[in-house]
Amino acid sequence: MSAVQLAYEQLKAYEGRSTSAACVGKDLVNEPMIRHWCEAVGDTNPAYQGPDAIAPPTMLQAWTMGGLSGHTDRSGAYDELSGLLDGAGYTSIVATDCEQEYLRPLRPGDRITFDAVIESVSERKTTKLGTGYFITTRMDVRADGELAGTHRFRVLKYAPAARTRGATARTRGATVRTPEATVRTPEVAAWTPETAERSQASQRSQAPERSQAPERPRARRPRPVINRDNAGFWEGVAGHRLLIQRCTGCRTLRFPWLPGCNTCGSAEWETVEASGAGTVFSYVVMHHPPFPAFTVSEHVADVPRTQANAPRPHAGAPGPESDAPTPYAPAPDAPTPYAVGLIELAEGVRIVSNVIGVPYDKVRIGMPVRLEFLRVDEELELPVFRAAEGGEG
Repeated sequence: MSAVQLAYEQLKAYEGRSTSAACVGKDLVNEPMIRHWCEAVGDTNPAYQGPDAIAPPTMLQAWTMGGLSGHTDRSGAYDELSGLLDGAGYTSIVATDCEQEYLRPLRPGDRITFDAVIESVSERKTTKLGTGYFITTRMDVRADGELAGTHRFRVLKYAPAARTRGATARTRGATVRTPEATVRTPEVAAWTPETAERSQASQRSQAPERSQAPERPRARRPRPVINRDNAGFWEGVAGHRLLIQRCTGCRTLRFPWLPGCNTCGSAEWETVEASGAGTVFSYVVMHHPPFPAFTVSEHVADVPRTQANAPRPHAGAPGPESDAPTPYAPAPDAPTPYAVGLIELAEGVRIVSNVIGVPYDKVRIGMPVRLEFLRVDEELELPVFRAAEGGEG
């Protein structure tokens, strides 16, 4: 079914309509839920413990959840809007983002009530997923009648874009499409040895022309998001140093980098360079999809150190390669799965990175690994971990 464009005024009429009113949270804000939340996300901030504890602000929506039984005091406005879009062909939905505003802390014993409205419906938009409409709902959360925060949630209700196929063919007079050329083949009913020979000669004559086509640029890995809180880490990577933060107040090591200490709350810190030794604490094997940017031969097995794209050893390791520049040469694309490990460093903190030097199915928990820096393209180097000699266990 192809989607039809709806009159924007018809959709805009839903703006401001309530989706739930005077709903009541099923539980008071309580310490056990706060504890479970903090344990799940690894947040040890002392503000969430003790007699004067508050709830983490990001739990704002958690207190409004209806659980498996849901809430019974919802209006039908949202379902009505969704049904209108379904009927017009916009049958798919994807969450895009949410925004939260915190106005006052929530404390154990607070009774939560909330109201929600359809805040806005966008004009028709075309995205990579397809064409559709962005719908934003706003929920106002109150604690004992006082506005405590606002939660906005946005979805795209869309008609999926038609998929393109790399090659299509018909039984008679097939048209074969490839990235390089479009070739019309003879009618099947008219096949003779002479027509087959002419077809092969035609294809041979086109081969040099196709081979001279410019190569497509190799896919590049996504760039890391660098900000004021982690810039020092990436400066260390550029200098082949893996830096860990250490709180100058309580001396606790932390990774990944954060603006403050989770243990004592201090904002003062210094750095410690990791020795490069570690073990595989846990790991996953990535099978799909086979993104070319992530299919590097180092993910499969050892590569001779003389190869142009071999990774450099840890900056402090001995040997002539430590200071020698390593030119980048793209590795051949390969859809082979690769291992992503949670590496426990000798210093006690953990980092997520690739495990290289052994086939993905030989990676094991407890396997000793050693830090290296792998140049993945002309601009980007990343810390990775090579399985130690005889470390397959």
